Amino acid sequence: MQATAKRVEEVVENVKELSARFASERSQRQQRRALEKTDFDALMDAGFHLTGAPPEVGGINGGVEEFTRPLCEMLRILAKGDPSVSLVASMHPAVLGGWLEVPKAPQPYTGAWEKQRRAVFETALAGCWWGTIISEPGSGGDPSKSRAIATPADADGQYLISGQKHFGSGSGMTSFMITQAVPEGESAPDVFYMDMRNVPWDGSAGATLTRAWDGVGMTATQSHAMDFNDMPAIRAAWPDNGARQRAREMAGRPAGHLFTSVIVGVVESAVDAARQQVQSKRGLMRPFEQVEWSRVEMEAWLVQQAYEGVLRDVESGSGAASRSSLLCKEAVAELAESILLRISKVVGGGAYSRSSPYGFWLEDVRALGFLRPPWGFAFDRIFDGSWYID
Repeated sequence: MQATAKRVEEVVENVKELSARFASERSQRQQRRALEKTDFDALMDAGFHLTGAPPEVGGINGGVEEFTRPLCEMLRILAKGDPSVSLVASMHPAVLGGWLEVPKAPQPYTGAWEKQRRAVFETALAGCWWGTIISEPGSGGDPSKSRAIATPADADGQYLISGQKHFGSGSGMTSFMITQAVPEGESAPDVFYMDMRNVPWDGSAGATLTRAWDGVGMTATQSHAMDFNDMPAIRAAWPDNGARQRAREMAGRPAGHLFTSVIVGVVESAVDAARQQVQSKRGLMRPFEQVEWSRVEMEAWLVQQAYEGVLRDVESGSGAASRSSLLCKEAVAELAESILLRISKVVGGGAYSRSSPYGFWLEDVRALGFLRPPWGFAFDRIFDGSWYID
């Protein structure tokens, strides 16, 4: 345990150094519209790829109660240097959580699940990045409404997936991507993963790029849209009848908090930068500016309390961690946008110059509300969960 803890600390320190370098290049990075492989090579050198495997096989992603905080802290710190890179990096441990947090499957899936877990962990240890391309047009972000079809192929566990998908964050950087589709002859979607290495995007191997990411926020995440036609995929070795998902939820690590961590890092950067900028004129600030800045301080404090509260729930083993993470994510989504708007009012019209970071940060933090689960689906869950609180 002590050896693992030391390795985690080393990776955190490496990420701090990398983030500081990214931050020194902020003005250039905020102009980017694409990811660069050198950044992910640097992340691997820092050891971040090890968050995709448990200590028993050589990774650092340990128990939920012990590792959630350092994992979130890595992403929060990394976001201070480059939010797009941090958001894409967050997908790696998030999507591998299905295997990380469910160590054992019931019979008759026990052996197959263990074999698959070893296989996916080996890819992470080898430096392969994992991502997700689950969302579908018209689904409202609800994966249970997937219309993609998975047809069994000849090999056991092998399928061919057909359907439209979008928000494939990290497309082009990720070696593997998970998705969801309805297996032929079944009524509910399940999880599959696709090997995207050396797969062209012209349709010749099952994947066609239909729309390159052109978002005004998180501009360099390459969250492309794809049309899959008989794309080879492997199904989760424990077919989901609801029990697998419940087992993951019982583990207590809320994947959504990883996304929140990214936005918390952006908010911290924005508040720190603005405080330094307005400090010299604080005696000349108009009453309106004073009030707006005071509200920045109040709302930034609330962001910190919400972020920390979820981590405490996880570390205490509270069964409320999943719900508190959802509440935190939506609260931080609203607060972060409000904070950046208020900062812009205090800083003045120069905040919207392309040489200023604030306009870019404003659009970046707006991404949180659209990340899984997106606004409408998230509020459905919040409302429904209101009546089952002990």
